[in-house]
Amino acid sequence: MSLLKNPCHPGEVLKELYLTPVDMSEGQLAKRLDVPRTRIERLTKQTTSLTVDTALRLSRFFGTTPEYWLNMQSSYDLANANVDVSAIKPLEMV
Repeated sequence: MSLLKNPCHPGEVLKELYLTPVDMSEGQLAKRLDVPRTRIERLTKQTTSLTVDTALRLSRFFGTTPEYWLNMQSSYDLANANVDVSAIKPLEMV
């Protein structure tokens, strides 16, 4: 269970906190990261998840850590998971 009720998608954070303030487009960032433009566009539109590869590239470019980006994705995924685990019985140690 996530501590945050509505964690942001990493693409939203990328767009709002990193690209918009420096007036950089998704295409410009993609070129600087040496990735397809569509990868960054899909990420900022929140239609795809952040990958380890992209986290490594973003962390290098923006001076953050890969964990910063990956933890954001994990928090978002957990908060939005629609999985019913109620029928699973926990292991009982004897």
